[in-house]
Amino acid sequence: MAAKTIRIGSGSGWWGDRVEPAALSAQYGKLDFLCFETMAEATVSAAQVRKRRDPTFEGYDTYLDERMRAVLPHCIAQGTRIVSNQGWINPLAAARRIAQLCAELGLPGVKIAAITTTDLTGNICDAPLDILESGAPIATLRDSLISAEPYEGAEPIVRALEAGAQIVVTGRVADPSLFLAPMMHAFGWMPQDTALLARGSAIGHLLECGAQVTGGYFGDPGYKDVPEPWNLAFPIAEVDASGTAVISKVAGTGGRIDLQTVKEQMFYEVHDPRRYITPDVVVDFTTAQLEQVGPDEVRISGVSGTPRTATLKVSLGCTEGFIGEDMFFYAGPGCLEKARLAKTILEHRFQRAGLDAQALRIDFLGVDAIHGAASPAPACEPNEIAVRVAARTRTRAEAAKVGREIDSMAVCGLASTGKRVPHQERTREIIGVWSALVPRTQVSSDIHFL
Repeated sequence: MAAKTIRIGSGSGWWGDRVEPAALSAQYGKLDFLCFETMAEATVSAAQVRKRRDPTFEGYDTYLDERMRAVLPHCIAQGTRIVSNQGWINPLAAARRIAQLCAELGLPGVKIAAITTTDLTGNICDAPLDILESGAPIATLRDSLISAEPYEGAEPIVRALEAGAQIVVTGRVADPSLFLAPMMHAFGWMPQDTALLARGSAIGHLLECGAQVTGGYFGDPGYKDVPEPWNLAFPIAEVDASGTAVISKVAGTGGRIDLQTVKEQMFYEVHDPRRYITPDVVVDFTTAQLEQVGPDEVRISGVSGTPRTATLKVSLGCTEGFIGEDMFFYAGPGCLEKARLAKTILEHRFQRAGLDAQALRIDFLGVDAIHGAASPAPACEPNEIAVRVAARTRTRAEAAKVGREIDSMAVCGLASTGKRVPHQERTREIIGVWSALVPRTQVSSDIHFL
């Protein structure tokens, strides 16, 4: 018999998110499901870079231990099932690590599923596909391609839940799909139930970014004030079988849930509100009905949609050279003029050093680092300035020239130059991320149980 309502909590909105709110929801949120979203294009890129640099890197969320230790005792004790994309580029290794943590915490017999999806890296460049961002043939990436990871939808997670998995760990699954899968499982929704899947995906979209719907990434003092922003909770959705949900949070926490916070998150990263494309369904947010039903409680209903597309998006990771980066500082009277002269000095010295850079930026933090040439002139002399220098190069050796020349500014530059001791890493490899669409018939997922 299908459940009347289920409670789904967000456990994270990104890789570096806080752990305490997830533990709070696991302990006090009366959850049926807790879903962790920690993966993005930048995360995949970072994981690929680290894997190339360190073959011992397991390939899963680097905060997996911290997150699981915080929530596993509460979730297992209360029957809360966990869905997480913390597997990153190695879901099997993540599942094995969670099994070890369960054993360490005295939680035997927990059924864990790892979902692996078709790796398209080896043959995608042979396909007659175009890069979405540039229109160029995907074959042009052949010499630089290191990964091709399709975005999977909710169905493999549903299969794992139906097989009794208490914890499901995935790799690249679309963010809303992590939350949609528990709804499909609990209510018996089918892949062809377009309206229901659209509503569930909309709810998942509200939850996927964690505290962004409870007042995080929202506060603007004097304009949009947030109570106790140091005490934000993650959102919880109580969903019924019709796809109507009430978004709330654990009582006594800071933040706010109202029509403003919900609307801002609803349209976050949505290019076309009528056609928000996910692997499961195409969502139309323009028919949504929102209602404030209580303090920090908003009901969402009425979302519509159209059937899923015949293609799936693939993220393509490619080597694109290196970045060399460092900074130094000036403070007090004349700091802006010193920064400007320092920029001129470095431009000449990079030329003398033969720096072969495809791009070079010398920015003054607090003056023009964000808006560049469009920045207005400062109304008064700044109190202090950080000069940030970054170059994109083809080789690590060229990137290292940035730090080498900035080191020399300590004693071969201007008066009162402040310089960091160069212990931090100042060169890094770049993995660029591109996109393509592949027929969904070319993608499949396998479920591995521990």
